[in-house]
Amino acid sequence: MLTHKGDQNRVFSVTSNGEVKEKRRLRASAGFTLIELVIVVAIIGVLAALAIPNFLSYQAKARQSEAKVGLGGIFTAATAYYAENATYSVASFSQLDYAPVGFPIYTFNYGGTTINSGSSASTCPGTTWVGPSPAISSASFTSGARGNIDSDPTCDEWTIDDLRNLTNTVNDVLN
Repeated sequence: MLTHKGDQNRVFSVTSNGEVKEKRRLRASAGFTLIELVIVVAIIGVLAALAIPNFLSYQAKARQSEAKVGLGGIFTAATAYYAENATYSVASFSQLDYAPVGFPIYTFNYGGTTINSGSSASTCPGTTWVGPSPAISSASFTSGARGNIDSDPTCDEWTIDDLRNLTNTVNDVLN
């Protein structure tokens, strides 16, 4: 058998009467080599290693919106109550006519009174505060929200006051 140099797909053979015939061979290299597949898997691994922590951080930041929206609702209810009664002090929280809907992660607190028990209340009760504790007087109030948004020991803590100063006193996303 003779092969033509530089063309691995063409094979020549010599018959018994001296004729040279060309035989076609099926292409043997149809597909990817092992090294090409390993390189692709390595690239995907590097991209995943970079993307997953960023995704988790964005997911935790999105969960913080629950605290911001809830505290905004408490602020609106408290200022409406103040407009009608000239005081922020309430005998019970039900007078504000506000309650978080759904299944909140955060435990909300108005002036030292717990409004609800969020799903992370066992690890982050709304009674202990690292930052300023929620307080209430006839002329001002501070309300707070505590929750564990990423299942680590750190609790996310937010407060809002009668001037609508929203503060993240303990940021669980950074820890």
